[in-house]
Order: sequence, then C-alpha cells, then structure tokens
Amino acid sequence: MAEAFSLKDQLFNAEKVAYLGGLFASAWDGFDPGRFQKDVMAELPALELKQRQQLIGRVLGDHLPRDLQRCFDIIQTALPAPCDPDLSDDDFGDFIFAPLGDLIVSRGLDAPAAALPLLAEVTTRFSMEFALRPFLNHWPEEVFAALDTWVTADHYHLRRLVSEGTRPRLPWGEKVAIDPLRPLPLLDQLHSDPTRFVTRSVANHLNDLSRIHPQDMMNRLETWKTQAAQHEKELFWLTKHALRTLVKDGDTRALAQLGYRQDVPIAATLTASPDPVRIGDAVTLDITLTADSALPVLVDYVMHFDRPNGKTGRKVHKLKQTAIRAGAPLQLSKAHKLKGNASTFTLHPGPHRVELQVNGRILAEAPFELIA
Repeated sequence: MAEAFSLKDQLFNAEKVAYLGGLFASAWDGFDPGRFQKDVMAELPALELKQRQQLIGRVLGDHLPRDLQRCFDIIQTALPAPCDPDLSDDDFGDFIFAPLGDLIVSRGLDAPAAALPLLAEVTTRFSMEFALRPFLNHWPEEVFAALDTWVTADHYHLRRLVSEGTRPRLPWGEKVAIDPLRPLPLLDQLHSDPTRFVTRSVANHLNDLSRIHPQDMMNRLETWKTQAAQHEKELFWLTKHALRTLVKDGDTRALAQLGYRQDVPIAATLTASPDPVRIGDAVTLDITLTADSALPVLVDYVMHFDRPNGKTGRKVHKLKQTAIRAGAPLQLSKAHKLKGNASTFTLHPGPHRVELQVNGRILAEAPFELIA
C-alpha cells in the first residue's frame, strides 16, 4: 500500500537539508555540513512543517558567525541562481530557502539597512513575504522606502513581494500595523504588471482590502479600468478575483463592476429533492430562470444548516456563470452532497433550507428535511 503524501516530508527532508548545507559549505570554509545536517535531523522528523522551517533557520544560525555582516555575507554567497526571471507564473522557488527568512529576522530585525537588501535577494529564490512583515511593523518608513525601489525591479518575484508582503490579511502572516490604504500607490504600479504571479498577488491584496475598505478598493478598480494600463482581459481577471468576497456577499456595486445587473426582473423557481434526504446522500436542486431581456447571470445557492443549539450555519456555493436569453427559460440542476464527515462542520438531522441567489439577490428558497 502506497504511503500517504506528506507535504512536510516533501519540503523539508534529509536530502533538502543536505542540499542547503552544501551551499553554505561552498560559501564558507568554516561551515561543517555534516554536523549541520546531524543537528537538524536529530529533531526534524518529529516536527510539523512550520516547526521544521523554524528549526532549520535556528540551527543554521548556530553554525554561522555571530557577526551580523559576516553572517549575511555568507548567506548572500550561498544563494544559488535566482528563479528564472523570464517566467511569469508557477515558479515559487525552493521551500528549503524559507528558513533563511526566519534567520534574517532573528539576526537582523534591529538592522534593516543590512537585512532588507538580503531579503530582496532571497525572495528571488523563495518568497519572503512572511519575513518582511516584522520589519514592516518595526521599521515602516525604511520598508516603504525599499518597496518604492522594489516595485520596479527587474525580477518579478521581488515586484510581487511589494504586494504580497503588505497584504492587510496575509494568511498565516504576522499582522501588520500600517494603514491598509498606504500600499495602494504601489498597487497602482503593480496592477499593470505583465506577470500573473504579480497580478494574482494584487488581486488577493485587494480582496483582503475589500473586507476593511470596500469602497476605496472598488474605486481603485474603476480608476484602473479608466487608465487602461493593463490588458483588458487581464484586468477583468484581476477585478473578478479581487471582488470575489464582495460578490459572494451579493454586493451590488461589485456585481455591477463585473456586468451583473440587479435592475432586470428575473422569475425564478427552485426545488430541492428528495425530501427528506439522508446525511451522506445528495439533495438535488432544480432551478428555472426566466427574464424578458437577455442578461448575464451569476448563479449561487446558499445552504442554511440548523444546529442543535438553535443557531443556523450559512454557506454560499458557486453554481454557474452564464446568460439568460430573452424569454427563454434557463434550466440548471445541481446535486449537492450532504457530507456527514466534513472537516469544517458537522451536519445534524432537522429542518434545513436552500436559497437561490442570482446576481446577488435571493430570488427563491426551498426547505428540506435532513435525516440520519
């Protein structure tokens, strides 16, 4: 029987540690790669992914000179060639260099003049957005001065760092204390970047911002559309990705920016069958939409789950992006599996309902009974 895939073992293992040790041995005669690997591997197998990253960074620091500049010079010398600067996406670099970010933070947080240029070099081997954020909190002016130069860098990984490192809600990242609107002038430059790796980060950054300053965020998208500095197709992709949370919430302005109108009457029917339905089976949703004029539609459905404590859970599911032809019924069907072993929630028997959301408006609903 094949062993289950382990991401932590794929990213941090004896072979990767040996590779990193070899790079540093080549950079400095005083580095003992065998002892380094022995010290790392004595603890690594029992640790989870993030702990492995921290361990490697800590042990590496123990094997390097205490003098800051000497340590940083050795890191710089040990780095392999950057990721291919001619690519535009799908080249994240090698995860074994992530511990370098931890080491740079632990050694250089009080020395941004030395640490920030090194982070810029390392990020072209593996993205350093997590390592940048402590510096952003401790040295915001120094970091923004660096960002102003990085935003036009030749290497797209460094340009991406400008957006990714300043995201208001970077998943798993240290919270930053800066004004969430402050990076917008940098995004003004990055939104027209020729690489999807960068524009995806800009879109994710704006999606973060939509949860804090939605109107400012949508104003920016409208400005970019007027400026036409980015290809129309790519800007529409970026806009759609940036607005995804607002669209899911049925925000009228966000939907309008994507061409989904709410001022056109739509007749809708929704049925849910079978009723009752057992946990583990599927409930089938049958939908009919009719309008007097042709229009694009974004069709979602909202599942409401009753809990034993009297509270109700709610989850929006994407169904289809399509168009209604004038006077012609649009029929859709979806079998929704009611998983009894979902990792994020537990289903309980009882009355449930589903709502049909079209272009952000609730147009119909159907009840169903969930049984064990």
